[in-house]
Amino acid sequence: MASTSDVAAAAARKVNENGGFPTQEQTPPGLTGEMNPRPDHGEQSYVGHGRLRGLRALITGGDSGIGRAVAIAFAREGASVALSYLDSEEEDARETAELVRAADEEVALLPGDLMQRTVCGELPGRAVQALGGVDVLINNAGFQMARTPGIEELRDEDLNRVLTTNLQALFWLTRATVPLLQRGSSIINTTSIQAYEPSTTLLDYAATKAAINNFTVNLAGELGSRGIRVNAVAPGPIWTPLQPATQEGEHLETFGGDTPLGRAGQPAEVAPAYVFLASPAEASYVSGTVIGVTGGKAVF
Repeated sequence: MASTSDVAAAAARKVNENGGFPTQEQTPPGLTGEMNPRPDHGEQSYVGHGRLRGLRALITGGDSGIGRAVAIAFAREGASVALSYLDSEEEDARETAELVRAADEEVALLPGDLMQRTVCGELPGRAVQALGGVDVLINNAGFQMARTPGIEELRDEDLNRVLTTNLQALFWLTRATVPLLQRGSSIINTTSIQAYEPSTTLLDYAATKAAINNFTVNLAGELGSRGIRVNAVAPGPIWTPLQPATQEGEHLETFGGDTPLGRAGQPAEVAPAYVFLASPAEASYVSGTVIGVTGGKAVF
């Protein structure tokens, strides 16, 4: 007989006959509570086994979507977490914090706009002050604009937001965090299937994700001698607030339907990859790699 958690997870993963979700739109960055259906972050289903006991993680974009699922999983694996998010995402961040506290782990709420260099420079120190240190940096925050017809319609302000949030902030934040890491620490970046199968209508976003792949491999080479591992996770189409906030509503009806598994994924299905890569025991010899969680799409 299926457990209550199994039933809840199955309900959240139910999609329509085209593999997607009901038509809906939000204003960026989007909120979890306005999504139909609400994503499965592992609230009812994720069971920890102490893999990350005693670690302290800084998670950008930690309020919702993949970031929330990672926060839940890390807390249930024994890690304390600091959540970085925008002021407009406070509602989601507080929900995530309550889920972390329910796992009897410490959580720090650290709002701020990562498009500001000073915010990125100060964020790791704020996390250390709150948690006593940082052992894992999760560069997860990202942004994509609504689909554009072509490069001629790509506005400077939109391009700047995507490039700064997805790429420049990653450099600023990592630069500020590395001096605080010890041997055995790790950095995990969120890239995308778009780095391998770029959509012509996501020209800027896809370019940043390909760059993150390169960043991951190069930084792993640089930090390996210091005992710091650097890896990445490449999600495919995942049901997060980013989707209704950046796509035309009707596109969501087939969102994820083109994957070999025929549907979009849920954040709870991505989080275990981050747990594995952060685990000092299970991934001690894993660095410079990208794990794809794509519903069957290739990441090579």
